[in-house]
Amino acid sequence: MTPRELLDTADVPGGEPLRLFRRGEDHMIVLERNELMNSRMSGSEEALAVMTLERLGKREARVLIGGYGMGFTLRAALAVLGNNAKVTVAELVPKIVDWARGPMAALTNGCLDDPRVQVVFDDVGRVIAGGHGAYDAILLDVDNGPDGLTRVGNDGLYSMRGLDSARQALRPGGILAVWSAAPDPAFARRMRDSGFVVEEVAVRARSNGKGPRHILWFGKRR
Repeated sequence: MTPRELLDTADVPGGEPLRLFRRGEDHMIVLERNELMNSRMSGSEEALAVMTLERLGKREARVLIGGYGMGFTLRAALAVLGNNAKVTVAELVPKIVDWARGPMAALTNGCLDDPRVQVVFDDVGRVIAGGHGAYDAILLDVDNGPDGLTRVGNDGLYSMRGLDSARQALRPGGILAVWSAAPDPAFARRMRDSGFVVEEVAVRARSNGKGPRHILWFGKRR
């Protein structure tokens, strides 16, 4: 088996450091012993964008993506959106973007240089709070889901207060989409109680329809 090579480490405000590994052509972002992302498993992150925009039915949308990760969600959104769309990526860890432009440049495929894209190095919760009525869609994949793993500060995004802030940042009919590694009935109830019409969908981790099941929630602002 090809050995796994450590390429770099990134500090996470309020959390444990992330490590970037490479094994052959594959890359992995790891937190302690948990593999958060793998370049071979992109299906559910791509579905987060594609399924949200299908439900939105609007190509010239303004979209906020929380967390760049390996860029799967961003690239899938750009492939669907029109030329006049605008996508803001809120990324808390600048080294994630350095990795995208450096060791993972082939995977990134220039998406960060797309004129429709703006990268903001900030907590997505603060970006949401400052964007009253600004977005047609907010796509959140900043942790392992509502049960925060990367940093305690992410929990606020999935609280009643965080959900209310997201609802206010959406335009009428806008969609809040949330990725999770596992089901969370309590979070789905909070979304409904926060004024969203909620749809829960299970999708496979891999784009070929294989791998573990992940959960996507789509909350439409009433």
